[in-house]
Amino acid sequence: MSNVLEDQVKAKEKSVDERELLDLLLKPEVQQSLTALVEQLPKLNELVQVLTKYQDIVQSLASDEILKREMFEAMRDTITPAKQSIQQVAQNVIEAKEAAEKSEEVIGLFGLLKMIKDPQAQKLFRFINAYLKIVSEKEEK
Repeated sequence: MSNVLEDQVKAKEKSVDERELLDLLLKPEVQQSLTALVEQLPKLNELVQVLTKYQDIVQSLASDEILKREMFEAMRDTITPAKQSIQQVAQNVIEAKEAAEKSEEVIGLFGLLKMIKDPQAQKLFRFINAYLKIVSEKEEK
């Protein structure tokens, strides 16, 4: 008995869903959208075919262990020097901070003039100057 009731409820729900679908299909904007979609089906078919080909290529590349290993090694070879440079800069900053904290030296005008002549200071000043010029040019745009 309960199976019969369940079947009747399902049939009623199905007829309600079908009526709602028909009402929706009768709307002009839905009809226009469907027409546009049908007109674009050949292009969509071509697109699906191209995507299917690319999917096969991507799957074969993703399953190629040699390619994965070579890509990993190339990335590691690219990242390792940058990592080492960053570590060196961090180490230099730590050492400079510690040395500055230990030092009680008073740097006067002549000391500053002497430091300005230092080649590393000159590199830093050129960098700061170039950076400020670039920032200024970008702000003017």
